[in-house]
Amino acid sequence: MTNAIAFQGELGAYSHEACRDARPDMTPLPCRTFEDVIAAVQTGKADMAMLPVENTIYGRVADIHRLLPKSGLKIVDEAFVRVHINLLAVPGARLEDVTEAHSHLVLLPQCATFLTRHGIRGRVNADNARAAREIAERGEKHAAALASELAGEIYGLNVLARHIEDTDSNTTRFLLMAREGDTTRRGDHGMMTTFVFQVRNIPAALYKAMGGFATNGVNMTKLESYMVDGSFTATQFYADIEGHPDDPAVDRALEELDYFTDMLNILGTYPRDPRRD
Repeated sequence: MTNAIAFQGELGAYSHEACRDARPDMTPLPCRTFEDVIAAVQTGKADMAMLPVENTIYGRVADIHRLLPKSGLKIVDEAFVRVHINLLAVPGARLEDVTEAHSHLVLLPQCATFLTRHGIRGRVNADNARAAREIAERGEKHAAALASELAGEIYGLNVLARHIEDTDSNTTRFLLMAREGDTTRRGDHGMMTTFVFQVRNIPAALYKAMGGFATNGVNMTKLESYMVDGSFTATQFYADIEGHPDDPAVDRALEELDYFTDMLNILGTYPRDPRRD
């Protein structure tokens, strides 16, 4: 066993922070793409994958919902990471020295108020952790990175300003995936079940399919649709519900759903994270 957990990005990325918080006993394995993360688990290079699925600021993470059903992996846990953005610079640099801040395109607008107040220009980098590494390598006092405190620790940068994001609700939800699922009841806050499905081509199929969850009192926390293989006529749905498939109410709702679907694939059953509350 490798005891490695794969994530997309470089050491110091928020996905790395999620790995450290959720599985501190595992060795983080940085990967270039989400596909590489999944392949690392499929081939046994890693035992688990840490994949971001949504963020409270910018919504669904692109391509993830398309990749998950095809991966053959199962969701075994979820994790929430509060995204704190920090201004990191080389030792000896002061806030007044900084004229440019480098980070991912998504992070820069989230610090607009701070950057404008201090006259700092944003510079786009493909990865916030990479930005931190490159700032450390350059050694220039006028350039800084917007990244996690973990990135600062790894690359020897000082924190010139902490938690400079404009909103205090920036949170990313991650799914932990493995080659084998775990259907045991675990955790102290209930269970979640995630599945994808395609409805049959009959009138009001989605409405009828969802009826079973309402009548059985099953709380559906997420329902999203997306096209399959670029077709406007083939639509797949991704759903999260509270409960375990063996719960009588969930079992009845899934049985009714199955009647109205051409495909139903349960991606995993896992403990409900208390930070959902």
